[in-house]
Amino acid sequence: MSLRLYYHPLSSFCQKVLIALYENGTPFEREFIDLADPASRAKLVELWPPAKFPVLRDEARDRTVPESSIIIEYLDQHYPGPARLIPADADRARQTRMYDRFYDLHVNVPMQKIITDRLRPAGQNDGHGVEQARAGLRIAYDMIEQDMAARTWAMGEAFCMADCAAAPALFYANMVLPLSPDHPHAAAYLDRLMARPSYARVLKDAQPYLANVPR
Repeated sequence: MSLRLYYHPLSSFCQKVLIALYENGTPFEREFIDLADPASRAKLVELWPPAKFPVLRDEARDRTVPESSIIIEYLDQHYPGPARLIPADADRARQTRMYDRFYDLHVNVPMQKIITDRLRPAGQNDGHGVEQARAGLRIAYDMIEQDMAARTWAMGEAFCMADCAAAPALFYANMVLPLSPDHPHAAAYLDRLMARPSYARVLKDAQPYLANVPR
């Protein structure tokens, strides 16, 4: 099989790529990476020295592709399926990329700040940084609430790369800073994402590890 994904099922960025693969039924093999295991980590470092997953290896094309958004772009170009996750229209494609970055940078990043702070040793927490992250998430929630008042998915009626980014970002963010009653449209969007067969499959794969996420 040509494609191999180096990943961990709990990682939000890995989940983003898995959603894209499942949406199109793209054949691939998976390589579980445990960063705490030196041998497993070494496999990832050999492919991508920053040791960040996901990384896609395409043996048929002799390409190593890191970074979740770039992987989805690569799949859309070289392994397209029935679900075009990036619109053909240039303006809509640019807007899709903007929403993709929004969920990565303004939902995923502050969410990860809150979670990783809870994993720090006692006395080494960053209270100020966590409050900044919470404030950023609240702003993002307000923006999502406004956007989703009249949309099914991030770009309208068609599921796209931005929804692949939104699903894990919002799922984990809601665990650490629950959506309030003031965000019914954002909450309904999260419900739709979780019910989407591709993400439901991702969540099932991640279920054995979810207990490791600090609440």
